[in-house]
Amino acid sequence: MKIIQNNKQVISYLFWGVMTTLINIVAFMLLQKFTSWNYNINNSIAWIASVVFAYVTNRKWVFHSKSSSINEYLKEFISFSFGRFASFIMEEIILWVFITALGLNAGIAKVVGQVVVIVFNYFWSKLAVFKNKKDC
Repeated sequence: MKIIQNNKQVISYLFWGVMTTLINIVAFMLLQKFTSWNYNINNSIAWIASVVFAYVTNRKWVFHSKSSSINEYLKEFISFSFGRFASFIMEEIILWVFITALGLNAGIAKVVGQVVVIVFNYFWSKLAVFKNKKDC
């Protein structure tokens, strides 16, 4: 139990990260299946949906943000979005390499990209977005 208590934030982040990843992957795969759009368009739509979900869950249940003014809230959201956009670019590169350059399955490429994104996003959120917040 002490291990869980000492790593409560990481465990919470992983749980909500899995939920965010599922939203991202399911949205991507549904768009891949039911549209004729390019995978980049589908990935962009999936990304937007997952970023909105991730911001709400990270802010409330992972990092327990206490931002109260519009200025603080806006600064936090912009920083969060910037980090997520950086990870989106990373994922786009991974997808291009796996799908276009190597000719691999889009689903496999998406999962690999999401693993990289989850790790990057945790450290960005912890060190840049919610850095002044007390860890729970």
